Amino acid sequence: MFPFLNIHTHHPQLLPEVESILSLSVGHDDLNLIQGHQVALGIHPWFIDEPQLAQHMLTLTEKARLPQVKMIGECGLDHVKGAEMEVQLRVFERQLELAKALQKPVILHVVKAYDELIALRKKIEPNVPMVIHGYNKSEQLGHQLMAQGFSLSFGKAILNGNSGAAAILRASDQFFLETDDSDLHIEDIYRAAANLKNTTVDELKALIFGNWKSANLI
Repeated sequence: MFPFLNIHTHHPQLLPEVESILSLSVGHDDLNLIQGHQVALGIHPWFIDEPQLAQHMLTLTEKARLPQVKMIGECGLDHVKGAEMEVQLRVFERQLELAKALQKPVILHVVKAYDELIALRKKIEPNVPMVIHGYNKSEQLGHQLMAQGFSLSFGKAILNGNSGAAAILRASDQFFLETDDSDLHIEDIYRAAANLKNTTVDELKALIFGNWKSANLI
């Protein structure tokens, strides 16, 4: 029996039936949570602290090597909130270089910066899975991103069956599911996804476990 995989959450819960990837940002979250959890570790564009950036990057570089750190991130680009875009690009590029060096997947936060994301991926060529979390944009953009080699992770957006996220999920088997910072249970997200795909929750768990294995997360 496969577990529920929650690829992106901000709630440090340990449940026997759920494999969760806890998202931690250096300089913002309690890094002691790395012990006892599977985590994604990075510097979120909202929480870039320029005076402390050198130390935060050093901390990230050291701790990212731990086996509990399954992914780098969440990291990325945000035109609405966070540091100046020039700074975000510099910090994001360094995290992609780290992911490339360690050969660990990346979990991405992207807001109105998809062109910059694609350009930087082509520049760095990290050659690791890159997962855009909480995708809730159009079906067309989602398919374009997947064609560029990105994976998508869906959360509460799929509860709206008319959303772009729901349309992509119906048409593809290459995706992940998450709760992000919501109070939803991952089981509810899986049930919604199974209904959209006209399959069972157990079949969906097996599918996503296969995607997880392909992304070198186990």
